[in-house]
Amino acid sequence: MAAEPKLTLKDFKSDQEVRWCPGCGDYAILAAVQAFMPELGIPRENIVFISGIGCAARFPYYMQTYGMHSIHGRAPAIATGLAVSRPDLSVWVVTGDGDALSIGGNHLIHALRRNVNVKILMFNNRIYGLTKGQYSPTSGQGKVTGSTPMGSVDYPFNPLALALGAGATFVARALDIDKPGLTGVLRRAAAHEGAAFVEVFQNCNIYNDGEFEYIRENKEARTYLEHGVEFGSTGITHDESDFATAFALAQLTWEKDAAIPLGVFRDVERESYDELVQAQLANAKGDGDLQALVSSGDTWTIS
Repeated sequence: MAAEPKLTLKDFKSDQEVRWCPGCGDYAILAAVQAFMPELGIPRENIVFISGIGCAARFPYYMQTYGMHSIHGRAPAIATGLAVSRPDLSVWVVTGDGDALSIGGNHLIHALRRNVNVKILMFNNRIYGLTKGQYSPTSGQGKVTGSTPMGSVDYPFNPLALALGAGATFVARALDIDKPGLTGVLRRAAAHEGAAFVEVFQNCNIYNDGEFEYIRENKEARTYLEHGVEFGSTGITHDESDFATAFALAQLTWEKDAAIPLGVFRDVERESYDELVQAQLANAKGDGDLQALVSSGDTWTIS
């Protein structure tokens, strides 16, 4: 039998015109994901991208895989159903900071808590781009937008701290235009058994341009986590298996600490929701003869 032809980046490009604003960071993320997909060695029909609503949610149109542009905030719930019913699939969720952390907040934290075997890529541009620049759950305090003309009084979400607090077994951060760093994180996320949460800093050059300029424009300022190595001069030795270490590193900001970690914060093993459900179903089936029991007239008992 002839071997299956090896897939390439071109095989994961759909015939749809990519329609984001010129210069949007989503283009760089899309290119990195399309280039990475062949590494999985998985047939395209066994890969699914599910999105909610927002600029990032157009992603499934541009991937030559199965996909669903679903409803606002509910992508993790839909992905959960698919991952549990079809454990043979590689299921990816693409979402934005508004989609994931506002209307979709509960769906996100419960997918992470349950450790569903899905890979969640959250593009964080700290703004609502599709609906013309309102402040989002990750916008900084004082952010002036059309919906906050006097500045936002909200304290912003810390997506990584939220994911860690929800019990996520894999948490990471990458930057849109940092292809090597983003690809490395994608590689680790794909190999992880269970829920993987990846925050991707993504520039919205129309409504929030320059939000991550300090590491987008200056490659030397990009600092990466290494397991077993102190991060910068913080005194924190990174340990991917230690919750407290990961949580402490997630608190670092450029504004306060002049350094912000990129890479994998946490990677631990725990049985996935999918595995537990499948095991329960297999146990429920048992090895008895249901037809014989029904026709025997015996009393049914539950032990």
